[in-house]
Amino acid sequence: MVNSVAFSSDGTRMVSGSHDESLRVWDASTGVKLEKLKGHTHYVSSVAFSSDGTRIVSGSVDKSVRVWDASTGVELKELTGHTGYVQSVAFSSDGTRVVSGSYDNSVRVWDASTGVELKELKGHTDYVNSVAFSSDGTRIVSGSNDKSLRVWDASTGVELKELNGHTHYVNSVAFSSDGTRIVSGSDDNSVRVWDASTGVELKELNGHTHYVNSVAFSSDGTRIVSGLSDNSVRVWDVSTGVELKKLTGHTGYVNSVAFSSDGTLIVSGSYDKSVRVWDASTGVELKKLKGHIGYVQSVAFSSDGTRIVSGSYDNSVRVWDASTGVELKKLTGHTGYVQSVAFSSDGTRVVSGSWDNSVRVWDMSTSDVLIGDERFAWHLADSSWIMSCQEQNPLMWVPQEAGLRTPFNILIISQSGFATVDFHQSMIGVDWFHSYTPRHAR
Repeated sequence: MVNSVAFSSDGTRMVSGSHDESLRVWDASTGVKLEKLKGHTHYVSSVAFSSDGTRIVSGSVDKSVRVWDASTGVELKELTGHTGYVQSVAFSSDGTRVVSGSYDNSVRVWDASTGVELKELKGHTDYVNSVAFSSDGTRIVSGSNDKSLRVWDASTGVELKELNGHTHYVNSVAFSSDGTRIVSGSDDNSVRVWDASTGVELKELNGHTHYVNSVAFSSDGTRIVSGLSDNSVRVWDVSTGVELKKLTGHTGYVNSVAFSSDGTLIVSGSYDKSVRVWDASTGVELKKLKGHIGYVQSVAFSSDGTRIVSGSYDNSVRVWDASTGVELKKLTGHTGYVQSVAFSSDGTRVVSGSWDNSVRVWDMSTSDVLIGDERFAWHLADSSWIMSCQEQNPLMWVPQEAGLRTPFNILIISQSGFATVDFHQSMIGVDWFHSYTPRHAR
């Protein structure tokens, strides 16, 4: 399963972190896999580029943070010290430091060049789920299962503020772009806005009667949209905390919400299998986009607001005209739930991450898969080893008399029948037979 994906700031590359313990760097234009970064010994939970695109940071269930050269794939530093899963990582905006949050209840700050641990920020009494730098790099905010947020001086490690008010786990934290406010989402069904300097809770956005699944700021920072397990979408005034609108119509949990870049539209995706477009000012439902036959897990606008992309548990990615609601493209190829989707900044590509362990990048002009097309899953080497095309790993040995044909999928065809080779969580080496399912010809 792909756990985390991110574009470089210039949009030319993408990095993904996966349950297979690896990171992969992709050329977002050509679809070429540039590097496979191997070193972690457990799931990779979080990945990010430095702002200049030269390095990548990753956090893993193996309790380590690693910094990589984004061009060569070389591991520059392994940052060790955490004694629990690393759940969240981020670079400072100048790329000199890395912050990490862990299930060992700590936040740690590292020198991104030397790998030296600069500070261990101790105070949380339960898992740290989310960390972020302020845009100027002077402060760090963290959210924890101890129900608190904490703001730290990024240079000294001093805890500046403890923000209390949530009555359940804090799952997500973020600074506003100007660094004056912090927003948090929690399992206590609330979204809260805080003054980042004083720690004062400016607003509790009440009205949620179920878990808050998704939150987002409008680009100007004046409003917040939230998606809930009570099937509603809510819009809030950040300054007053007033609920401006409650958008009703979904008949299942709302999993993903987003503003258009100009703040005039909201898009939502739901377990009711629909995508809906709303007028952000009036709360009127403008369009109901129907076509998915599984839960809609992720939605996003293109930067110009003209298109919407959605990913679903029906294994498809769909692109819609935001004005008319017409389905422009249905992108098929994933063989597992689509968990996350996003447009590139110029709108020419879409990236998707799926439970089928793949990340795919799609060309919006042709609908072609630029990255992640696995039709040619294997080839037969002269040595009679079946080799995986992407990794060039030996999968199994077969005698030459088996009569294999040139592969176009993952079927091995022989004179006596055929077999299916399933590479999902396959084991390479002597245990290859765990991925081998023989079937008899009729």
